[in-house]
Amino acid sequence: MLLLTGATGLVGSAVLRRLTAAQVPVRCLVRDPRRLGPERVRVQIALGDLADPPSFRNALRGVTTVVHLAAAIRDQPRASIEELNGIATWRMVQAAEAAGVRRFVFFSALSASAHDRTRFLRAKALAEQAVLASDLEHVVVAPSIVYAPGDVFMTLLSRLALAPVVPVSGSGRARYQPIWAEDVARCVTGLLDEQSPQVRYELAGPETLDYTQITTLLLRAAGRPRRLIHVPTPIVSRALRATEAILKSKAPATWDEAELMEVSMVTPNGTADARLLGVDPEPMGRVLGL
Repeated sequence: MLLLTGATGLVGSAVLRRLTAAQVPVRCLVRDPRRLGPERVRVQIALGDLADPPSFRNALRGVTTVVHLAAAIRDQPRASIEELNGIATWRMVQAAEAAGVRRFVFFSALSASAHDRTRFLRAKALAEQAVLASDLEHVVVAPSIVYAPGDVFMTLLSRLALAPVVPVSGSGRARYQPIWAEDVARCVTGLLDEQSPQVRYELAGPETLDYTQITTLLLRAAGRPRRLIHVPTPIVSRALRATEAILKSKAPATWDEAELMEVSMVTPNGTADARLLGVDPEPMGRVLGL
C-alpha cells in the first residue's frame, strides 16, 4: 500500500492518475474526498491533514511507501507555514518509522535553505533535514517552479489581465527553470519502480526564464498579452499584508506567496536528474501551445 499526500494538488493529482492507471494500491490523506474527483472511487481514503498528527498516524497502517507531496505556501487557520511544511513532515517521518514504512519520497523545492529569506523555503529545508536523517529508505525531489495550463497562478494572471497593465512584484529578475506538472509526476512515479541510485533529485525544465519572462509567456498563453508594471517590493509587502489582515484565508494572494517569486530556483544540473528518471522535460512554450 502506498500513502499519497497532496493528492488534490497540481503534482499530486497527476501522480494519482498515473498510479491508479497502473493499478497501484493507493491510500490518499485528504481533508475533502470530493476534491479527488473520479479518482476517489479507485483509492482508499484517509480523512485528515498535516495539522492533525493522529490522522496521518492512522493513515500509515499497512503502508510500505509514502509519497509526501502536500505543502502549504500560506498560513492556514489551523497551522502556520512552518508547522504544515517543516514540523508536520518531521512528525510524519517519525510516524512512518514507527509504522514500519520502508520508503519515504519527499517533495521539497530548489533553493530550500535554512537561511532563505522566505518562510516556505526555510520550512522545506527543515523538512528535508528530517527526511535525510531518518532510518527510512528516502528520496528527496526538489523541483524548480512547477506549472500546468489553467493552474492557480495562470488563473490569477488571467483575472489581473482584465486591467490594461499587470503588476509584477519587485524587479521580476528572479530566475527559474519551470517544469510541467506532468513531467514532475512522471519523475515521481519513475522513482517508485526500483531502488533509487540517488537520495536527492533536482528537477528543472530545459529553459531558464526570469519571473518577468514567465509572466509574459503565461499572459500570451491566456490570450491576454499586457504591459507589465514593476511594483516596488515594500509597497507589495504592505499591500498584501494589509489585504491578508482583512480577508484572512480568503485573500487572493499573500506576501509569503509573492515573496517566493523573488527567489531564484535554478540548478546547474539543468534537466540531467529528470533524464536520469527517463523524463525529457518539455519547454514551457510548447506545453502552453505557443
